[in-house]
Amino acid sequence: MFLPLHDGVPLKHLGAPVVTRGLIGANVAAFVLVALGALPIGEQWIVAGFGVVPAVLFGTEALPDGLPFVPAPLTLVTSLFLHGSALHLLGNMLFLWVFGDNVEDGMGHARFLLFYVVCGGLAGLSHAVMEPESTRPLIGASGAVAGVVAAYLILYPRVKVWGLFLGRIPLRLPAMWAIGFWILLQLVSAVAATDRNVGWFAHLGGLVAGAALTPVLRRRYDPELARLEATETPRSR
Repeated sequence: MFLPLHDGVPLKHLGAPVVTRGLIGANVAAFVLVALGALPIGEQWIVAGFGVVPAVLFGTEALPDGLPFVPAPLTLVTSLFLHGSALHLLGNMLFLWVFGDNVEDGMGHARFLLFYVVCGGLAGLSHAVMEPESTRPLIGASGAVAGVVAAYLILYPRVKVWGLFLGRIPLRLPAMWAIGFWILLQLVSAVAATDRNVGWFAHLGGLVAGAALTPVLRRRYDPELARLEATETPRSR
């Protein structure tokens, strides 16, 4: 396991990563509202009504009357803002916090938001294609975050990242090594199906989408920014 802690890369083009902060805020708000039971419907109905159900997405199965709450294709987006546990939320938001601001800086606000949503949608679609008959809802921002991770690796391969490896060992390594280890873990987990409760193919779909979209949506290549080292003084997030 790898958990990023800090990269130290200052923002060059933006005053503040408002989209990244807004996405984190929206995810946290959605989780709190569901967890506190502040909505007029129960958690299971929310997950079924806004999560991606592959069989429903492809029209081979139907949910009870009134579900899903939005057209099935739109669940590829709504599912990104739901999480099954506090740890699930914390892990995704930590990755988004560390890597999202710099990817947003490298793309701009509007293009980064488009990038995030498209990566998340394609991630959910990848999961559905691999498990087309599944009636279990898929929720979480992991696929979109995987796209952000892929973009960060492309934009800042030489930057060094502080992270916890195996959940307890603090190390500072080049992004290509740290993130490469994380990507390898996703691939092995998908092939070995180490945990059927995790949408591993959504993670891989997000990674592929992020790698494909980054060259299209990034700002003009900036070799100076690409060579930044984490020793530089970071701008406040």
